[in-house]
Amino acid sequence: MTTTAKSPEAGVGAPRGVASTPAGTERVGRGAGERTPGRRSAGWLGFAPFGVYVLLFLAIPGVVAIASGFFDAEGRFTFANFATFADPTIRSNFLNSIWLSAISALISAVLGVLVCWALTAAKPDGLVRAVVDSASSVFAQFGGVMLAFAWIATIGQNALVPVVIKALTGVDINGNGPILYSIPGLLFPYVYFGLPLMVLSFMPAMDGLRPQWGEAVATLGGTRFHFWTRVGIPVLAPAFFGSLILLFANAFSSYATAAALISQGGIIPLAIKQQLTSETIVGVANTAGVLALGMVAIMAVLMSLYSVLDRRTRRWQR
Repeated sequence: MTTTAKSPEAGVGAPRGVASTPAGTERVGRGAGERTPGRRSAGWLGFAPFGVYVLLFLAIPGVVAIASGFFDAEGRFTFANFATFADPTIRSNFLNSIWLSAISALISAVLGVLVCWALTAAKPDGLVRAVVDSASSVFAQFGGVMLAFAWIATIGQNALVPVVIKALTGVDINGNGPILYSIPGLLFPYVYFGLPLMVLSFMPAMDGLRPQWGEAVATLGGTRFHFWTRVGIPVLAPAFFGSLILLFANAFSSYATAAALISQGGIIPLAIKQQLTSETIVGVANTAGVLALGMVAIMAVLMSLYSVLDRRTRRWQR
């Protein structure tokens, strides 16, 4: 029969013969997941290439571009470049960029919500979800000259779609000129890469809806309408508006596709290009920095709102 020691050091019920450890002197071993300072320092080395890339190709060019707006052609500090905001053409370009980005973002968001809603019926690890996720990742990054060529071949002046529509209905969608080579025509490529981006950004929020919430509503006597109006929509609203802001910012800053389709300008990214490459107006290159500053200010406000909404969204996804 084993007897137990009653000493305070050994503790109540400790078997005799087992070495006791005084209270407060226990040695806690280093956890398996705990990293030493040396390992943490080595971890930063893996981040170094990305940090150098951001510094050389984003941070420094951005600062130089914006700072150039505060200097004249002779390199003297001035605020005179800000007078470009009084130019009716520049104001029109800003308005065109805003409404084009807003409409394309809204169309992409609505269509994206419908796609995400349909995907909730598919298995999370099934073939349909895998194909849609992969396609969305590819199409969201498809842009530039290749995307412009694809749309020219689709709805250009002598493309297949306008010819078929005219043959079937007698309506010539390019009767007043090629629609694709205008500001409204940019809605087609902008929605093209905005829709998959909406699917990628909003689908996690749809997956975050708990089945238990619907069961709780049903237990309390609620209907499916009550679930969406009282639970589903309020929970998804921050994610929806956050994704909408992300789509707006993506369209607002797009340049390559618009430059391939529209050469005469009309939106702010193309206006900046004109200010930098103008051969008819001398001494306006530095005003491009002022226009870039205006874009950065708008993007900063949008990203601040997106950060707030993203935090609210993550609260329901924990």
